[in-house]
Amino acid sequence: MERSTGGRGGGSTKLTDRGRKLIATYQAIEKEHQKFLATLSEHIDDFADTYQLIRRLNMKTSARNQFYGKVSQIKTGAVNDEIDIELPGGDKLVAVITQESTKNLGLQVGGDVIALIKAPWVIVATDESGIKLSARNRLAGVVIKLTTGTVNTEVAIQLAGGSTICAIITNDSATELGLAEGKPATAIFKASHVIVGVPA
Repeated sequence: MERSTGGRGGGSTKLTDRGRKLIATYQAIEKEHQKFLATLSEHIDDFADTYQLIRRLNMKTSARNQFYGKVSQIKTGAVNDEIDIELPGGDKLVAVITQESTKNLGLQVGGDVIALIKAPWVIVATDESGIKLSARNRLAGVVIKLTTGTVNTEVAIQLAGGSTICAIITNDSATELGLAEGKPATAIFKASHVIVGVPA
C-alpha cells in the first residue's frame, strides 16, 4: 500500500503496482482452481464427499489417535453431554463434553465427527477379570506393533473393526503385562479424555 498525507481529505491510501499484480495473480489462480475442481467433479463419482475426506486427512494434530466416525446418540445431562460415536468398522467410542461444546460444534445424530485421544491417556490391560473401572471406553483388540524406547513403549492395538489405537506406557508396564505382537489387549480411556471435533 502507498499512503499520502495532507490535503483537504486528510490523505489517501492506494495499492502499489506490486499489490495490483498480487491481487490479479490470486484471482487467476482461484479461477483456475475452480475450473480444476469442476473438471474433476465431472469425472469422479461422489467427488464432493471424496474432496471433503481429503481435506480431513490434511488435518494435523498432536493427538496420536484420530478417529473419523458418526454420532450415533447424544445423551443430554445437566451440564455435560454424552456423545456416542460409531467408527466405520463398528467399534464405538463415548465422549463427555459440555453442552456448550455440543451446541458450538453443531453435533447431531448421524453427523460426521472426529475423535482425538492422546496416546498417554490410553491405559493398556491384558486381563480385566475381577476389575471394575470408571473408564467408559474399553476397546478390545490385538497388539500389532510394539516400539520400545529408553523409558516408554508405544503399543499399537488393532480393534475388532479394523481401526488402530496407540498407547504410550512405561517399559516396565509393557514387560509386566507380557505384551507381544499377536496377543490380545484392551485399550481403556475415560470419556472425558476424548476430544471431539467436526470437519470444517
